[in-house]
Amino acid sequence: MMNNLLDLYGYEPVIASSVSDALKSANSGGLALCILDHWLSEGSGIQLCQQIRALDSQMPIMFYSAAGYATDIKSGLDAGAQAYLVKPDFDKLKPTIDRLINETSIA
Repeated sequence: MMNNLLDLYGYEPVIASSVSDALKSANSGGLALCILDHWLSEGSGIQLCQQIRALDSQMPIMFYSAAGYATDIKSGLDAGAQAYLVKPDFDKLKPTIDRLINETSIA
C-alpha cells in the first residue's frame, strides 16, 4: 500500500524486503528519504534507524508506524528520525515527506 501511495504522490519508492536490504539501499546512496516502520519482520525499526544514522548522519528518516505510544515516538526520534507519524495519518504523510526532502536539499 505504501508503495502505491508513494507512486501516487509522484515519488519513486525503493522497497526493501529485509533489514539487510534496507541497509544496502541506504549505504548505496541516492535515496532522498527513508521511511521506516517501528516493527519489522527481521528486527526493530529503531535499530535499523540507528544503523542508517551511523552510516549517514544527513539522510532524512521518518517513521510511519502503528506503534503510537509516546514511548514509541520518543524512541524513534531518539534513534535519529526527524519525524514520526502514527498510521493511518494520511493527511500529514505527504507534507512531512516533502518537508524532510526539502530540508535536506537546502542544507
